[in-house]
Amino acid sequence: MRILIANDKFKGSLPAGKAGFHIKNSLESVFPGAIFDVCPIADGGEGTALAMTTALAGEWVHAQTEDAHGRPLEAPFGWVATSATAVMEMSAASGLAIVQDIELNPFKASTLGTGILIQSALRRGAKRILIGIGGSATNDGGLGVALALGYQFKRQGQDFTPTLETLLEADQVVRPTALPAFELIVACDVDNPLLGPRGATQVYGPQKGVRDFAWFEQRLEHLADLARRDLGVNPRDIPGAGAAGGLGFGLMAFLGGRLVSGFDMVATQVGLEPRVAAADLVITGEGRLDEQSLQGKGPVGVARLARRLGKKIVGVAGSVDDSAALRAQFDLLIPIKPAAMPLDEAMRRTGELIEDALRAHVGPLRALSP
Repeated sequence: MRILIANDKFKGSLPAGKAGFHIKNSLESVFPGAIFDVCPIADGGEGTALAMTTALAGEWVHAQTEDAHGRPLEAPFGWVATSATAVMEMSAASGLAIVQDIELNPFKASTLGTGILIQSALRRGAKRILIGIGGSATNDGGLGVALALGYQFKRQGQDFTPTLETLLEADQVVRPTALPAFELIVACDVDNPLLGPRGATQVYGPQKGVRDFAWFEQRLEHLADLARRDLGVNPRDIPGAGAAGGLGFGLMAFLGGRLVSGFDMVATQVGLEPRVAAADLVITGEGRLDEQSLQGKGPVGVARLARRLGKKIVGVAGSVDDSAALRAQFDLLIPIKPAAMPLDEAMRRTGELIEDALRAHVGPLRALSP
């Protein structure tokens, strides 16, 4: 019997790899002699780089960069030497969580640190970069990334380095001549365009401190106009261009990035479909399974793939909503948190609770085995 364990993180408690270890540890006694395939997954959000690096047998490396407000920091990314692939999250450099200790200033916040991280991967020899762009602190349309990768901006024929505040003075943008060729795949699970009522500024700006919508909208529109006229690219209306304060636009316009769903990116890179096809039983899970999980979350993506391939699928989570739509995706749902246990205690004991819950469901689990 072959069992695939393809779970996401249990947020705030265990990363995907460690949660998968506890699932495997509990099932070894239930299914002695079974072959286990542990494949941590993610959906493009926090933990994507770690899950994919683990699944691809890569290493975790660090690079010097800066946060969204220009403070130096060391940020991690995954490196898979066999395919010269870097796996990263923009939030590791330009994320909102990193700047919670200071007053948010969207006028100054920049994606320059993310660009430096990309440049570090290219200096390492990356031929392919996979990047998740959730959780940004910025609303600069990827201007910082463009500057970090060597794009030149001119003002009346003279070179200058624009900020958001001076961007309207730029009247030309020039491609770098020494940028190496590489493939950029961007995990993005929103469909917002760059501009307008559903754009980066109006939808996501407030959480980053944006109040003067017209000010930011004018600058992002000017950046898009420069890219269209001088670079011959115009991705402003492509779904996802407005993600991460317009970084979706910037990665397409300046680096030729291709936007894909986070789960699809992870599934493709870790070879999830053939691994599901080879399994007799599939186990997935995350911290919580509810109606929101149906909107592109990793475990439901695994479940739908398992259903399509005719495999039995089990969902394990800290808590599980009693939802008919959710139940329809799984053959068995197993909540691990005892009803009377305080949440903070359950989060401290997640690994133990995973093992206890799975062992308590020996009968239903064996009933699913071929």
